[in-house]
Amino acid sequence: MADTSVTWLTQEAHDKLKAELEHLSGPYRSEITERIAAARDEGDLKENGGYHAAREEQAKNEARILELTEKLRNVHVGTPADDGKVEPGMVVTAIVAGDEMSFLFGSREMAGSTDLDVYSPTSPLGAAIDGKSIGAKTSYHAPNGRDIPVEITGAKPFQG
Repeated sequence: MADTSVTWLTQEAHDKLKAELEHLSGPYRSEITERIAAARDEGDLKENGGYHAAREEQAKNEARILELTEKLRNVHVGTPADDGKVEPGMVVTAIVAGDEMSFLFGSREMAGSTDLDVYSPTSPLGAAIDGKSIGAKTSYHAPNGRDIPVEITGAKPFQG
């Protein structure tokens, strides 16, 4: 199931994903094709480990190309509005189960090389806080069955 929501990315993260896509769909795709052809020339394909490994690598590469293409199709480069509302692309500060924590609300691609934890809008915590404003109190149902209280204390655009 493809996520059709918009993804906010810094320019650096966007450029990195674009470069990866260009590499995977260009030189790397050609390299895999050459490896498959070379392995095919060795003969019996049933017992040709190199051929099967190259075909598996080709399938993984094509899947990653599709994933990157979809992510880049629904991307906004920059930062969301600084309106105190929790939305993808924001660094959120919240009191979760009594402990204060700060994290990036969005996608791992957006995070780049930062050491911030990332929570997606589809995670239990993310779904509970998405669209909430500073000062809002809510809770989410944790996998262990408990309701975890959350209070939003800050939401600022991620600057990378």
